[in-house]
Amino acid sequence: MSENVRVEHIDGVCRITLDRVAKKNALTRDMYKAIADALEAAATDEAVGCVLLTGSGGVFSAGNDIGDFQKAKDGPREQHPDSARIYGSLPTYPKPVVAAVDGLAIGIGTTILLHCDLVYASTAARFRMPFVDLGLVPELGASLLVPAMAGRHKAAELILLGDFFDAATAEQIGLVNKVLPPEELGAHALAVAKRLAAKPRTALRLTKQLLRRGAEAVHEQIREEMVLFRQQLVSPETQAIMAGVLKR
Repeated sequence: MSENVRVEHIDGVCRITLDRVAKKNALTRDMYKAIADALEAAATDEAVGCVLLTGSGGVFSAGNDIGDFQKAKDGPREQHPDSARIYGSLPTYPKPVVAAVDGLAIGIGTTILLHCDLVYASTAARFRMPFVDLGLVPELGASLLVPAMAGRHKAAELILLGDFFDAATAEQIGLVNKVLPPEELGAHALAVAKRLAAKPRTALRLTKQLLRRGAEAVHEQIREEMVLFRQQLVSPETQAIMAGVLKR
């Protein structure tokens, strides 16, 4: 278990909190492993009825750790096994997943929300998918799910331009269910997660399964994205961009 990921069990809810505040909860390989372990354990734990994802320090996640990205130039071209565990499980995850988003949600901090069942954000939340600016392509099925959610033109604006967008915009396109004051966000998301955890488990699982028809297309899109993502990640152009980001 990573010291930067906290896992708590509260009234049938498994709360997974990203806790690397000094680095704006940017995800490292150890954090991916801890998240994957927690998700897999919650999926088979009969005491858990719902998963709640959140971040500490007024930030959800600033995305992948750029240092890990830069190291990829000397590493294998396939996806890291722990991130692959997360990417492989989320489209068909058997239990409801709720997210509470405060502050920055960048890169995977935004795309992971596409696989949550309910998403709540604070008025301070800011979202961004900067993949193209980093010399990369979208991941976690975003190239399929964002157009389906927001429409092709809006998706092109969000992904090709890669600008920040606020919680109101996220709610408008359907990425977020409700926007709340920062001081109310955590309690509201936990209360909703507890409500879900108290519902009949089999009916909940089967209904979520029905709502997620077409998951194989999402899996296929994730696989295709990842081939291109890894190809771009080790390219000289992208590595030069990463080096520039680290210098700043």
